[in-house]
This record gives sequence, C-alpha cells and structure tokens, in this order.
Amino acid sequence: MRSRYSAFVVRDEDYLLRTWHPDTRPAGLELDPHVQWRRLDILSTSRGGPLDTEGVVEFAAHYRHDGDRGVQHETSRFVRQHRRWYYLGADAIS
Repeated sequence: MRSRYSAFVVRDEDYLLRTWHPDTRPAGLELDPHVQWRRLDILSTSRGGPLDTEGVVEFAAHYRHDGDRGVQHETSRFVRQHRRWYYLGADAIS
C-alpha cells in the first residue's frame, strides 16, 4: 500500500500498473500532474500478513489540487500471488 502511494507521489505509472492485478488492471493511466499528494494515513488493515493471500487496507490520502485541499478515503483490496502483492480494487468512502 505504501509503495503504491509513493508511486502516486512521484507519478510512477509503470509501477502502479505492474502492481495492479491483471484481472482488474486498466490498459493505461494518466495521472493528473496538478495533484500533489501530501500524506498517507493508514486507518485500518485486515489480514495481509506473512501467511495471508488477501488483505484489505483502509486509508486516507491527503492531497492538494490547484490550491484546494482534499482527502481520498477508501478501502483497497490486495491479493498475494507468487509471493507478490497485487492491488485488486477499491471502494471509496465518503
């Protein structure tokens, strides 16, 4: 989760696509260059330990866009395959 957040911060689209599960991965990404990610707060986790094959992370990612502050609050789902974690998808929380 933290590595994917860092990839958003530095706009590493290749890393984001490589860590996205092939079943849900889009063909490409176009990250908004005007979004400045400021802070990641991990609010809760479920599973995702060394012996798990699935995990869930609830987080709040704080950003600025054109001078306005915002928070992206969601629950992300991950799956481990071949000893690597992949992002499956997310549910936004309002």
